[in-house]
Amino acid sequence: MQKLGDFKLPHFFNYPPYFTYSPRFFISVLQPVRETREKQIQLWKELILDYCRTQKIFIVRLEEEFPLFSNSVIERTLSHEAREAFLSALVAEGRAEWLDKGRRNCLILWHRIQEWADIIVNFVKDNGFEDSVMTVEEIRSGIESRGTELHGIDRTILMRALKLLEQKGKLAIFKGTSTDDEGVKFSV
Repeated sequence: MQKLGDFKLPHFFNYPPYFTYSPRFFISVLQPVRETREKQIQLWKELILDYCRTQKIFIVRLEEEFPLFSNSVIERTLSHEAREAFLSALVAEGRAEWLDKGRRNCLILWHRIQEWADIIVNFVKDNGFEDSVMTVEEIRSGIESRGTELHGIDRTILMRALKLLEQKGKLAIFKGTSTDDEGVKFSV
């Protein structure tokens, strides 16, 4: 099995047709083609989410090299259109969001915002922070978050999860003089 660093790539990654994409297949009325296309999209969505989760990648930039989008073993690279189509499929499922109108930068949600909020609540409870105050940066990169999924979390995702919890009355966010000292008072 081929690897990308310590990440094991699925068998389909070495199958050249999975690096082929044509928009015309989306409008094809031929059942076998549509099923194949749907399978291809599903496999790519799962691969992108799994790779981003294990490598802690939150943003995929279409204009930059992304390791999954090319395979030197079979000498294939996904076209820009294929990359955008697979990411758009994730967006349609709520597993990603375009960060710009030009669809060049995509925020990958390998956990949905509600799932991130649940992870934060569990982190708070597991560490006895129920009535504590922490800075946003401590949650993202502090000693307490080392070894957890929160360590290194994208700030945009973290803030959205924290705001969701604030709306539910589980914490209060307070502004500091800079983004480095924004704080959170937990009340879970």
